[in-house]
Amino acid sequence: MGGMRAIEDRPTPKEIFGYDSAFVGTTIARASFKKDFGITKATAAGISSNITSAFQAGAFFGALFCYFLTERVGRKWALQVNVIMFIVGAILMTVATHQLSFIYAGRVLTGLGCGAITATVPSYIAELSVPSIRGILTGLFEIAYQVGSVIGFWVNYGINKNMNVKSSLSWRIPMAIQLIPAAILLAGGFFLHESPLWLMRKGRESEAKEALVQLRHLPVEHQYLQEDVQDMQARLNEEAAIAARYGTGSFAFIRGCFSELSLPGMRNRVILVFCAFALQNLSGASAINYYSPTLFGSLGVEDISLYTGIYGLVKAIASIIYYIFFIDMLGRRNPVLVSSVACSLCLWFVGAYVKIGHPATEIAAGVPLSASTAAGGRAAIGMIMIYSIFWSFGLNGIPWIVSAEIFPGSLRVLTGTYAALCQWLVQFVMTKALPYIFSSFGYGTWFFFAAWMLVATIWTFFFMPETKGLTVDQMDALFGYQSYANADDAEIGVSNKQDIDSMGKDGATTIEHVERK
Repeated sequence: MGGMRAIEDRPTPKEIFGYDSAFVGTTIARASFKKDFGITKATAAGISSNITSAFQAGAFFGALFCYFLTERVGRKWALQVNVIMFIVGAILMTVATHQLSFIYAGRVLTGLGCGAITATVPSYIAELSVPSIRGILTGLFEIAYQVGSVIGFWVNYGINKNMNVKSSLSWRIPMAIQLIPAAILLAGGFFLHESPLWLMRKGRESEAKEALVQLRHLPVEHQYLQEDVQDMQARLNEEAAIAARYGTGSFAFIRGCFSELSLPGMRNRVILVFCAFALQNLSGASAINYYSPTLFGSLGVEDISLYTGIYGLVKAIASIIYYIFFIDMLGRRNPVLVSSVACSLCLWFVGAYVKIGHPATEIAAGVPLSASTAAGGRAAIGMIMIYSIFWSFGLNGIPWIVSAEIFPGSLRVLTGTYAALCQWLVQFVMTKALPYIFSSFGYGTWFFFAAWMLVATIWTFFFMPETKGLTVDQMDALFGYQSYANADDAEIGVSNKQDIDSMGKDGATTIEHVERK
């Protein structure tokens, strides 16, 4: 399990929406869903686009505004509020009869909840856990996402095989299953402790120490617990130094972060994170998840739910193996290079097959596929599976890892939110546009994603450095950064923080190093 240590503090948006990404495409493509909501062939593309992208739009704004909620009420209760919002949205979608407005509202609410959770939970885990298991706990997010994705694909397969697909239950059941993990998370949330760092930030030091006593199972006078308190004070001192030029409080800190992130050596990191997430969503993986019936149908696949289930299972197994055994060995840059080249080649092959064989057209016309076309279809499906394996150790998780480790600990409260915003924004654009891209490009959709994977290869070669194992100082040197913060700023910042004892430069460096490692 040691391999997971490389991905600690990674703001992975996985805990609920792994299932969403797998079930929604097949569910809204069902004949029963279209019949109940009056969806025609002429309106299908637009409605499918709206339903799918409403989740991403909600997630974007959930991630955007959750910072203020967590600063106001704390990590624990912000988590609970957002889970309740998700549950309300899932209920709306489940009970809808013929009102698309219920579906849209439900998608937005579930998106708001998930988006906020993506920007809350990773920091929450980092603040509750000890460094030795922090990476393992955060690494479980990737596994949880993949498990949710597999469940989503295979739920649809089970419905197709064992239920009347013309019944309304065939789309209500997948909608309702969302409530199961959400209810478990809500119930478990009441047993969580508040973040000690948040309590310290609010001047509630005695409560922070009490929380640490319960979390660490150590007496308050124990050296390890005292070091935890000192580390948190050092972190708050750094945040105070960033806010110092603009006063005190959350808005001063935000302004200080923006000022810091606009400096040479920081803004190139900001651009790198956006490009990484943009290329992640232009890789085609999320498109296959959300629109698997359309894309697998273009290959001439008849039992679409079976092959999407296999696709999800292969992707899950590959991701789990990579994040458990190989993440620490292979670094960041080289896996993305190899993965992007391999994924591009696979997609070029698939697009060429659809262009030459026209399998979906022949099946729709009732014409049996020729032996060569059928063999080509099997090869194309094999390429999709190979694609899923290579994608699992490239742009699948590397953008999250890089976005977490290239910024100093004092900025990660906001940079983690920024990473989530990049993810949701680009994914919204892609899920909104894909039905129109597919209807306009046809087989060219596969070439579209293949070309972007070539762009990802070139971008990685020239612009993505290797960041594995670097300290904060090494990262600053790599990106050419020099902080504007000087001793006067630090003194102002510390004086503006109540109940925080002054700590030396060595203490601040120590907490940065502990968080990174």
